[in-house]
Parts: sequence; structure tokens; C-alpha cells
Amino acid sequence: QVELVESGGGLVQAGGSLRLSCAASGTIFGMNTMGWYRQAPGKQRDMVATITNGGNVNYAISVKGRTTISRDNARNTAYLQMNSLKPEDTAVYYCSLDARTTVWGAQQRYWGQGTQVTVSS
Repeated sequence: QVELVESGGGLVQAGGSLRLSCAASGTIFGMNTMGWYRQAPGKQRDMVATITNGGNVNYAISVKGRTTISRDNARNTAYLQMNSLKPEDTAVYYCSLDARTTVWGAQQRYWGQGTQVTVSS
């Protein structure tokens, strides 16, 4: 059983910064990817950044240069540092984990419950 818990969201002024955290618990085997996605009202859930257990990262073009994803593999915890925040960054941010919970099983995606980020103008 896998559980993801996000924290760190809140209200911030434009130009400010936030650091989100996601703690994953449960048994995980092999390669896995943790990520951050966001969903604004009326829009689809889009990828912000992902990071594998090996440290390979991907960023959405809209956040490159002002966003850093990192992780602590010992704790299966991912972080998202966001700087120079803009009102268009306002969304619910969801943590994801793509992983196997058994050595013979298929990889599947798990989601956290989300944390609200609101950037005021």
C-alpha cells in the first residue's frame, strides 16, 4: 500500500517563493519516478516536474529556470522549490509516484490529495 502526503502550499504574493514537500510511504521496488503536477480550475492536470530515483529530471517549459525538483531517496520524499511565482502558477499541486509495489508487478501511478498554491497579483 502506497501513500503520498503533500505539504507546503499556501498563499504567496507574486514574485515570492514556496517549497512543496511530498512524502511517500509503502514498499517500492526498482526504478520509480516522483513528480509534481498541477491543475487549475477548468484545466487539465499538467506535469510541472518529475525526477527518477536515479536523479533524471524533467521540467515544464513554463517553470524552467525558476523551479527545482529534488528528492531524498532514503525517505522517498520529493521537493518542489518554486521561485518568482506568478498568478498563473495558481493551482492545486499534486504529487505523483510511478512505481512497482511488488517485484513482479507492473508500474502504476499513485497520487497524493493535493495542496493548494495561490499566487496573488
